[in-house]
Amino acid sequence: MTIKVLVVDDSALIRQILSEIIKSEPDMALVGAAPDAFVAKKLVLEKSPDVITLDIEMPKVDGLRFLEVLMNARPTPVVMISTLTEKGADATLRSLELGAIDFVAKPKIGVAQGMADYHQLIVEKIRTAARSKVKKSAPSKVSTVSKVNYSGTEKIIAIGASTGGTEAIKEVLRTFPANAPATVITQHMPAGFTSTYAKRLDAVCQMQVKEAKGGERLLPGQAYLAPGDKHMEIERSGADYRIRLTDGARVSGHKPSVDVLFNSICKSAGSNALGVLLTGMGSDGASGLHEMFNAGCETFCQDEASCIVFGMPKVAIEKGAAKRVISLDDMGRSVMQTVEKLSAGSRL
Repeated sequence: MTIKVLVVDDSALIRQILSEIIKSEPDMALVGAAPDAFVAKKLVLEKSPDVITLDIEMPKVDGLRFLEVLMNARPTPVVMISTLTEKGADATLRSLELGAIDFVAKPKIGVAQGMADYHQLIVEKIRTAARSKVKKSAPSKVSTVSKVNYSGTEKIIAIGASTGGTEAIKEVLRTFPANAPATVITQHMPAGFTSTYAKRLDAVCQMQVKEAKGGERLLPGQAYLAPGDKHMEIERSGADYRIRLTDGARVSGHKPSVDVLFNSICKSAGSNALGVLLTGMGSDGASGLHEMFNAGCETFCQDEASCIVFGMPKVAIEKGAAKRVISLDDMGRSVMQTVEKLSAGSRL
């Protein structure tokens, strides 16, 4: 299938670069390049693109407003083109809330060369968007657990996600009570965005959510997000668990990598941990979750129907790594129920 792509960006240079990238791919066709939302609206109606790349910062009508209208009127897979700034990160995360599938960050300097270097990343995200499920933005129906019958610091919940994961993680964490076990999270996201993402999660969750800095002792009621340019591992320190950040090579194609987090959990916590693998393209986390399964951990995968991209969970399920396959709506409650049973010593 040829993917019809519409480029929307007020920068003539970025339009040219993205257009050339798209035209160079045999499975893609450029159906238009719009400088603003008004031209984009006309092209959407005329060309019915399969995927839209959309700049956030545009004159007249900004990208977020255009995206909101688009998702209500004609839901279409969108890859946002954002800036590597705190303001850009906040707007990008808002775009994911509104229904965008993913984003690519413009380089701060040397835009032409930087965007050319991002050629492979851009086309991969367009292909992923073309295969994804588009969902209209709607108020979430959060079924919050008020309190979990659990005490102690030995239990750990580990969550991994990629494409579609920013919203999926939020939906799961919002159901966790303030006294939930320490939670560690790896979401595929570039440096400069994870700090903003952690703050946005902290504002809507009962748990405290923060970007990991390294060396922290894991505590109940706290959730720690891997920074966008480091691997996050958990290691045992006496009776405690602590976070270790490393700056190694990409693992399973990513840094941070879900496999790195899950494998470290196996070594440090064994069956005291619960693993959760959510929506995402590729296979990162599948092998690590299988290791957790073999170590006696309770393991959960998001089901196909509720995934934006059924990649990582699909591979994990095929490996036999999932003890439970759960819809996103039920994931948080199911995890908390399992924590209670484990804490009570019940046989599952």
